[in-house]
Amino acid sequence: MGIDEIFKIIEDEKIRFVRLQFSDINGALKNVEIPSADLKRAFEKGIMFDGSSIEGFVRINESDMYLKPDPDTFAILPWTLEGQRSARIICDVYKQDGTPFEGDPRFRLRKVMQEAKDMGFVPHAGPEVEFFLLPRKNNKPSFEFLDEGGYFDLLPVDIAEHLRSEVAVMLEEMGIDVEATHHEVAPSQHEVDFRYSNALSAADAVQTVKLVIKTLAIKNNLYATFMPKPFFGVNGSGMHVHVSLLSTDLQKNMFFDEKSGDISEHMRYFIGGVLKYSKAITAVTNPTVNSYKRLVPGYEAPVNIAWSLANRSALVRVPSARGMATRIEYRSPDPSCNPYLALAVIIKAGLQGIKDKIEPPLPVEKDIYHMKEEEKDNFGIDHLPSNLKEALDEMEKCELIKETLGEHIFNKFLEMKRLEWKDFSIAVTEWERQRYEIV
Repeated sequence: MGIDEIFKIIEDEKIRFVRLQFSDINGALKNVEIPSADLKRAFEKGIMFDGSSIEGFVRINESDMYLKPDPDTFAILPWTLEGQRSARIICDVYKQDGTPFEGDPRFRLRKVMQEAKDMGFVPHAGPEVEFFLLPRKNNKPSFEFLDEGGYFDLLPVDIAEHLRSEVAVMLEEMGIDVEATHHEVAPSQHEVDFRYSNALSAADAVQTVKLVIKTLAIKNNLYATFMPKPFFGVNGSGMHVHVSLLSTDLQKNMFFDEKSGDISEHMRYFIGGVLKYSKAITAVTNPTVNSYKRLVPGYEAPVNIAWSLANRSALVRVPSARGMATRIEYRSPDPSCNPYLALAVIIKAGLQGIKDKIEPPLPVEKDIYHMKEEEKDNFGIDHLPSNLKEALDEMEKCELIKETLGEHIFNKFLEMKRLEWKDFSIAVTEWERQRYEIV
């Protein structure tokens, strides 16, 4: 969308305010709201904000930073506030000297996209966002189920079904093509899938999807949580990521070999790279203590470092579609991750696999979930880290992750997450009280 077109829409639709959105290192969506009359200045010079107030950004003595809007992300917000219409536009973060801020997660993904372009590829991605809808009582979430539905269940038209329909409509209005919404495996669990796009647009879309879902949940007196494992005994919420590499003219899927009619050499090497770096990737794709309550055997969790053709028990799955639809599905990420950083490390690992010609092991078509450890050893199947500390240890020694995130985010991320692990380690839980009350 051109800038002149944006101004015309703002005038025609009587948009009074524009939200300049950006994401912090943890993936939390932030925004600075400006009158629409100031948008011209935002495009020309950027809008200054205090970067020291954003966790993981900069110190107070270097706090003046600038938001520069990306016109491709302009969208009118489908809801009104006190009768006033607003729009949003996603921004890139710049320093005072006019250079991109190295700690901007969107910038890190842009760098990986450029590296792919230099290799002749355009990474495309399609994340699948899962979440739970919970009751809200006394303006706080109540951790109890709204329904007892299961995978693809057609429930009576209740408030959750209505909300999913509203989400799809509003996302379409904001320019995101929704392919499907459906009930997931666990009670009160749902999923929204949107159309494949270049990786940067896909990460933007994840942030928009989460914003729309949370907003509509509040409007319906519900609570939407993207916590990976809010309930014991049922499946947690993942964010499976489908990835492919297209040619720079977008006319060819580089994961498909037209001669053989099957997956290409590029795809094999990409899988080899993703598997090689999967342990270190996990700290970014599964960045919370709670993430590892989902990554346990028994709940269809992708804990096994292996790949397969269609078999969903492996970390990397290759769906059966071929041609332009040829892709991998990386199954471990969860919706608590920063989508810009998660896509950056997954794609970077795959590109490194292509550069180094990393051959993956043979695909595993047996159900890994029910294999004994001895059989896994025979297949050479390793497992992902079992907790946040193990994942951070793997990340800290991985030069590829450091290069991808940049020194600023790499160090800040490790610092914040080490503290999170320390806080968790000394916390006293209700489980402990119940378990040890008679000791």
